Amino acid sequence: MNATFPAAEVLRGALAGLLDGLPPSQAARAVDRLIANYRGATPTSTPILRDRSDVAAYAAYRMPATFEAVRSAVGALREAAPGWAPVTHTDIGGGTGAASWAVAEAWQDEAPSTTVLDWAEPALALGRELAIASGVPALRNVRWQRSRISAAINVESTDLITMSYVLNELTETDRTAVVTEAARAAQAVVIVEPGTPDGYDRIIQAREVLVKAGLTVAAPCPHSAACPIVPGSDWCHFAARVSRSSLHRQVKGGSLAYEDEKFSYVAATRFTPEPVAARVIRKPQIRKGLVLLDLCEKGEELTRENVAKRHGPRYRAARDTAWGDPWPPAAPDA
Repeated sequence: MNATFPAAEVLRGALAGLLDGLPPSQAARAVDRLIANYRGATPTSTPILRDRSDVAAYAAYRMPATFEAVRSAVGALREAAPGWAPVTHTDIGGGTGAASWAVAEAWQDEAPSTTVLDWAEPALALGRELAIASGVPALRNVRWQRSRISAAINVESTDLITMSYVLNELTETDRTAVVTEAARAAQAVVIVEPGTPDGYDRIIQAREVLVKAGLTVAAPCPHSAACPIVPGSDWCHFAARVSRSSLHRQVKGGSLAYEDEKFSYVAATRFTPEPVAARVIRKPQIRKGLVLLDLCEKGEELTRENVAKRHGPRYRAARDTAWGDPWPPAAPDA
């Protein structure tokens, strides 16, 4: 595979090609319903993506953002497990396959064999079309398998399991069962949900299931102990910048060339990872001669570090540090 495979650009091109001619008004109506389902709190017992128009709208509206969120979460896993690479990958509830694109890019020199499981055949069909249109061997070889995502799911043993924006579609019983099955079947699990209080709650519940099953949290947390955020007072989430194509702007009714996707996530492994010493959990506040960093630390606590201009290299590093980044940098005084 090309060592510089630009997944985001290739994905935008594939979407534009396959969705050319889709009436924006039709897509917008489907998008409105999809927003209500994906951002809402009501679990569904049937697939949200019901037909080709639903899937096309979903792909245009959600796939670029889902890709960027999973890309960020998988990137954090790679940082915590630099010597590890999956040979096999299963994407549970993967729909049109956004996570498979993120994984193919992350390990592009040795891309794993991917299987996408979803209960919506139209989503699998469009995902297959997009993968073929990409021209990327690892994506063209993805297996697309129809499977009901419920407590009855049985997953073949695999190295990596991803689940992105899936838990909201499940009942609480099914959520616990699916995450438990993922923990049993995989060496590493990455789960992504919307960066809302409800999404964060689902991530915390999933995190507890993974830890109870014997996995160690690799990211974003510096530890596997209980989250130090007081329930109901705040929530842990991050942001990924999404470039909008003209199609994306049409479907979403926006004018900006970008948007920020807010998401919560957890990555956990059966092997011993190398989690960060601390992670920036809020957008850094930059003031004159001062940077304020809100951190979650290995000591299982939330702290704020004030990095002043007099701190020299550390101050310059703080000014370059973004929300979600590890802290301190690898060599803050270099």
